[in-house]
Amino acid sequence: MHAQGEPTETESMETRAVHGGERRPGPEGSVVYPIYQGTVYSVEPGTDYHDMQYIRLNSTPSQRYLHDKLAALEGAEAAVATASGMAAITTTLLSVLRAGDHVLASDCLYGGTHDFLTHHAGDLGLSYSFVDVNRPETWAAARTPRTRVFLVETITNPLMRVGRLREIADFARGAGLISVIDNTFATPVNFRPLLAGFDLCLHSATKYLGGHSDLVAGAVMGSAELIGQVRKTLNHFGGSLDPHTGFLLARGIKTLALRVRAQNGNAAALAGFLADHPQVAAVNYPGLASHPDHEHAAELLSGFGGMLSLRLRGGEAAAQALLDAVRLPYVAPSLGGVETLITRPTATSHAGMSAEDRERLGITADLIRVSCGIEGTEDLVADFDQALAKTQA
Repeated sequence: MHAQGEPTETESMETRAVHGGERRPGPEGSVVYPIYQGTVYSVEPGTDYHDMQYIRLNSTPSQRYLHDKLAALEGAEAAVATASGMAAITTTLLSVLRAGDHVLASDCLYGGTHDFLTHHAGDLGLSYSFVDVNRPETWAAARTPRTRVFLVETITNPLMRVGRLREIADFARGAGLISVIDNTFATPVNFRPLLAGFDLCLHSATKYLGGHSDLVAGAVMGSAELIGQVRKTLNHFGGSLDPHTGFLLARGIKTLALRVRAQNGNAAALAGFLADHPQVAAVNYPGLASHPDHEHAAELLSGFGGMLSLRLRGGEAAAQALLDAVRLPYVAPSLGGVETLITRPTATSHAGMSAEDRERLGITADLIRVSCGIEGTEDLVADFDQALAKTQA
């Protein structure tokens, strides 16, 4: 039974995260939607293959519940969950592209997305061009007669750039392209891409949507028509999300708004502290007035996110010394959890990218990325303060 009174556009994200997609009443009167672990369900005569209830077909009661909750988050007609964020990205692209098609893509993408394009697109008969998402005057020249998709990220990884997102959505619509945006770093708490005109919105749900560093999942949201295409491709490729992980994801989503607002606050405070520190050479955070995208980011975003990156004046050695000296953050890849994480992207998220590409984009060996958790702000700043003091030794 579907929800009575889905969240409206005027309701807060806090309310939407808790109540969006819920069944009221739930099965047997349960407030918490149960896990349907079964793979076998009876099939009515004449049922379409893709409508049969089967975990690989993304159609069991647990999966449909999660899809409704994901759709409500982004204000989408439909959504589908995948086995990872990369499954969301690759399945989406392979659902809307055919051999011979061309992709316009941001020149600064998550390493896995960049590697998929540079290592596999050619084998699949696809071509691509990287463009600067802050230079709209260059996009038309990069487009070809076979361009089909414009792929971007809300906040780029790991330099925290924010592109001209409304202009990208408008350009894609005017050119007849499908606009695809990875909203992982911003989350729907800070930005709602579909409301801004994008066609498809992606998430690595491993990060903020799950929020507790204990699951791997992806999500795609958009129109019923496009999500139908994505789901059929996913059904054939088999990258479906299992019901228990889906249960954990739905549970994590309920606290999304509270967590992200706390992470926004911690990142803003830490970025401000680091920007004024004499040992810090640069801080990349769109909430800082010194950030090159701050002005239009402030118009687009309702919060600047929990991610930042920085460089120290002592270079790579000082960067490693900082990682060795912090006490609260875990030195680990990934992001979006309740605990603060710190890493050097050249050794983790962007290790698969060629050194030349990293250098061209400014992803240098001394770059440090921080995913702020929900610890006390004063504690987090104090820990970085003591760690920076040790990098002087």
